Amino acid sequence: MTTQRSRRRALSLAAVILAMPLAASLMLTAPAHAQFGFGGIVYDPTNYAQNVLTAARSLEQINNQIRSLQNEAQSLINQAKNLANLPYSALQQIQQNVQRTQQLLSQAQNIAFDVQNVDQMFQQQYGGVSLSASDAKLVTDARSRWQNTVGGLQDAMRVQAGVVGNIDSNRTQMSNLVSQSQGAQGALQATQAGNQLLALQSQQLSDLVALISANGRSEALTEAERAAAADQGREQRRRFLTPGSGYQPGNAQMFGNGN
Repeated sequence: MTTQRSRRRALSLAAVILAMPLAASLMLTAPAHAQFGFGGIVYDPTNYAQNVLTAARSLEQINNQIRSLQNEAQSLINQAKNLANLPYSALQQIQQNVQRTQQLLSQAQNIAFDVQNVDQMFQQQYGGVSLSASDAKLVTDARSRWQNTVGGLQDAMRVQAGVVGNIDSNRTQMSNLVSQSQGAQGALQATQAGNQLLALQSQQLSDLVALISANGRSEALTEAERAAAADQGREQRRRFLTPGSGYQPGNAQMFGNGN
């Protein structure tokens, strides 16, 4: 709507500009003031000079008006350029990169990136070793903790691979946006290109946060497994050294039956 209004105003200005030279020519060709006498027309140089001076002043005013209208028309053209939208958008690709990283985080194995899930799993598998737990239960819990650690390391490497995969896409989008910003015709296009560059930077920061979180998770699982293994080792040693139900010696044969 704003662009159509600007075009109609520019056409009106052009019509006025075209009509002004015709008015000026009519003014310049108007007959000079003459005096009539007995022998016909009497030439009056004073009036003629005044008419020429008046016509010159009128022409100068018309030229000033023409220049003013031309400046106003150019201002309208510049305004139309400033209101033009940027013909390029990288938003869809940026959103796809963010969704890809989020999907990798949501596929975390065993212990998800959820506060309640973390609290529940740590209470079940990384709490204090029960004194009444069987040896088979201790072995099963230790293996489950080991699987959590290996899964955390694998998840971290997958996120790393995803972030590295986004680098090439980010490089392409950054190059396109910088080119669009440098070739922007108006203020709106330059602002839109700048906003998309900020969105791209935010996506890169999101990838960095995801990478740090995945690496921190794998390190935390490794340390938690070590702490739980140390606690379980103390309990197994206590059981081994407990009198009565501990180690029971028995008969053993070596080198066959002695024949």
